[in-house]
Amino acid sequence: MAFCPLDYRYGCQDFKEIWSELGRHQRQLEVERALIWAHMQMGRVSADDYAIVEKIAVPSIVTKERVSEIEAETRHDIMALTKAMAEAAGEAGWCIHLGATSNDIVDTAVALQLRDSMILLREQLCNLIAVTADLSERERDTVMLGRTHGQAAVPITFGLKAAVWVDEMRRQLIRLDEASPRIAVGKFLGAVGTGAAQGEGARELQNLILTHLGLGVPLATTQVVGRDRYVEYVSWLANVACTCEKVLQEIRNLQRSEIAEAGEGFDIKKQVGSSTMAHKKNPIKSENASGLARIVRSFIIPTYENALLWHERDLANSSSERFTLSHASALCEDVIAKTANVLTNLWVDSDRMLANIASQKGLVMAEKVMIDLVAHGIGRDEAHEILRSASFEAIESGEELIDVCSRTPAITACFNAEDLEVMFDPANHVGVSGEIVDEAVALARAAIE
Repeated sequence: MAFCPLDYRYGCQDFKEIWSELGRHQRQLEVERALIWAHMQMGRVSADDYAIVEKIAVPSIVTKERVSEIEAETRHDIMALTKAMAEAAGEAGWCIHLGATSNDIVDTAVALQLRDSMILLREQLCNLIAVTADLSERERDTVMLGRTHGQAAVPITFGLKAAVWVDEMRRQLIRLDEASPRIAVGKFLGAVGTGAAQGEGARELQNLILTHLGLGVPLATTQVVGRDRYVEYVSWLANVACTCEKVLQEIRNLQRSEIAEAGEGFDIKKQVGSSTMAHKKNPIKSENASGLARIVRSFIIPTYENALLWHERDLANSSSERFTLSHASALCEDVIAKTANVLTNLWVDSDRMLANIASQKGLVMAEKVMIDLVAHGIGRDEAHEILRSASFEAIESGEELIDVCSRTPAITACFNAEDLEVMFDPANHVGVSGEIVDEAVALARAAIE
């Protein structure tokens, strides 16, 4: 019976395979095999013995089931693995796990899982960047109401709003590419990091193993890989989840009935919004992914605490990390994928955006008039007071601000009716939004290419 929601509701199969019991087992076998390969390279194990180890170090021969049977007796997972391997290798079993400690295998296998996870996460992030760049470019000049403090501010373009998102996503990609070599790192210097059990050439052996596996080589470790690497990884996951939730939160707000400027696609032929309110079209995917993003961020605290081990190591981190690394990885991928889906199917109502600007009766253009007054020689503070007074008069009377301005002497002394009409066109007060969109989109596409 499925228990965890990851089993039956969230996450993609590829991620589940990486962090599954079988995925862990497969990578531990790969690490044990690489150890013997490195010993062979250094002349300590014969090619014939390595060939046998290479043949049996696969899940179809050294099965997870057999390892579990032995672990039930030994109560030690890696000892059970090595016994199962030696059992299958016969006379060549003498060299299994030679010079290694358990965490050489465990942490190096986890490094493989992290490496494979980051490959998938990068693919999903690049897809999200591409989708967001397309949206930003498509809506480059779509004028809408900018909002600060939940209040109407001045005009913006939806393209610029999406450009802010895509540029942040590009920074997340840069962070991942910079951090990956620090994160996907194994270790093979034994019980306390001295390399004593590996004998002469211990560092050479470690270097051979890790480079053969495509992993980074650490300088100094204890019995475990420094957990600052895991802190950096989970922090990145949390950061990306935060970026996605920020986007999705904005979509949810824009889809509010009283705003209704943009929102999730909805299959009106089949999809149901509510079991009782038949008219509802809820942003369920955005809400779903926002909730999962919060779970991803929640793994930051135990990840930091897992870095605080006694002396050269203790075991308090082990059980926790089986949750933090696997669940945070799989859920972050799910959040990224759902965000891309929402943006791919996003509807944008440009007419509604203009109507919402119009509903403000010109108040959002007060800044534009003030700036133009300054350009005509009126001091900035004086111009601000002129527009502040005109704005509150318009609010109190319910008039359009342009009508109040048209009878304000300080304003009419500088502008005629035609000038005011131009000033009160929202499209004339979006500044360099288009330039920013163009550059953000170009940089994003270059980053993912």
